[in-house]
Amino acid sequence: MLLCKKIKLEVSEQDAATLEFMQGKCRGLYNWHVMRLRKGEKWPGASWAKKTLQDSKRHDPELEQVYGKLLHEVYYRLDSAMQAFFRRLAKGEKPGFPRVRPRHCFFTLCYPAMYLKIEGKTLILPTRGKGKNKQYPNVQAVLTEMPPESFREVAISRDARGNYYASFSFREQEEPQQSGKVVAFDVGIKTLAVGVNEQGKIYHVGGFKGSRWYNKQLDRIRSKRDTCKKKSRRYIHLSKVYKRVSEKKRKKQRDSLHKASHLISHKLGERTVVVGDLSQRQMVMKEHQERNKHLHRAVFNDWGLYTFIQMLTYKCQLYGKDLQFLDERNTSKACSGCGHLQAMPLWKRTYCCAECGLVMDRDENSAINILTRFFARRGPHTPGECGVLHIERYGVDVTRASCPQDVQQLKLW
Repeated sequence: MLLCKKIKLEVSEQDAATLEFMQGKCRGLYNWHVMRLRKGEKWPGASWAKKTLQDSKRHDPELEQVYGKLLHEVYYRLDSAMQAFFRRLAKGEKPGFPRVRPRHCFFTLCYPAMYLKIEGKTLILPTRGKGKNKQYPNVQAVLTEMPPESFREVAISRDARGNYYASFSFREQEEPQQSGKVVAFDVGIKTLAVGVNEQGKIYHVGGFKGSRWYNKQLDRIRSKRDTCKKKSRRYIHLSKVYKRVSEKKRKKQRDSLHKASHLISHKLGERTVVVGDLSQRQMVMKEHQERNKHLHRAVFNDWGLYTFIQMLTYKCQLYGKDLQFLDERNTSKACSGCGHLQAMPLWKRTYCCAECGLVMDRDENSAINILTRFFARRGPHTPGECGVLHIERYGVDVTRASCPQDVQQLKLW
């Protein structure tokens, strides 16, 4: 599996100016080709476009000071964007034509590994020219961590606060998949994930808890900045403070998601992980009466469901676990004991069945339904049978569990 390790760099002002110069020229070359394609020119491919590099250098002599491999990567990146555009167009999806890169965004510089040198913790990035023709010296950046031993490519990037990072891509051997026990998880807002295994053990995996405090600070800073004149000293100062607070929030959120995905994929003993395939847009549908801007912000900004699922996908593949996605429609509305369907708005966190009297946490009930549906392997839209399953291997008939005591025994299996 191809992984990436991102390491922060410590660069001097001169080296930072060199990186800014090279990324600006690469961004200009990229945008020039994008504008030509927008005017109707055909894209012949990266190999043909590289032949026009000498004409571009005659038009802009400053391209001579940019390392050649960085200019070649511009054509490969544009070719990947065009191939993705053609692929989406053939499938009938939203095409998404390659866009012009804005000036305030750092254009990532991709260096092949064979052209780099690492001396201790110093990463040496080459520039163009030799002797008197070398206008910009090689960039010497200090790594804050040790890089992986056998890396393939290094991508230099910059965040909103002006910090530079080097992303090392390397290969990691995957563990072979092994059959074993099953655990099902239901993702939510209040608790990131609630799971249950075949023995009835309940797992509560918490997520990022400081989102409300950070949102309050960001709203206060933004309201103060809106009263300032643009480009004034106070406006620039508040913008820097806003970027610093948002970066803290983003780092803590990603850290909690990494810990949660690592716990599920590596620490738990079950070899098969079942996760409900939930759409974020489904959480803010018009049918929910309590829809408001705070819920929308929590779902689309603070929850991080897509990032969590992406982390869980590659980590399960790395550690040899089988990850399955299951449609979880009506799993929160259906009783895990008798299969009775009832309305469950988002504010109601405890499931109280009106038929069998089952009382349990909303997310735990949904996780049990997901696990039952995974064993049943039947469609989620079967009328009148949602949550009903005859489990012979445990010796319990769910359809005959008429009292809360039997349902509790079924819950614990």
